[in-house]
Amino acid sequence: MAEYEVVREIQNSCSGNQMRDVFFDEIETDDPEAYVRALLKGEVDELSVERVDGENLTIFASSHGLRQKFLFTLI
Repeated sequence: MAEYEVVREIQNSCSGNQMRDVFFDEIETDDPEAYVRALLKGEVDELSVERVDGENLTIFASSHGLRQKFLFTLI
């Protein structure tokens, strides 16, 4: 299993507020996309994966109108 540092950014949907909730974690997974789907309990409206290089990736997800960005960096 691969070990990743994950940065999760949740955009604040309140108008006029530029802040974001940011969480850091270290996880082990072979499938980062499945990890995000499980974390959001399968209620994903939209999901896209962007490969940064051969090892790192960014996943953008939307669930219940809330947009989130997950940055996966291989450790």
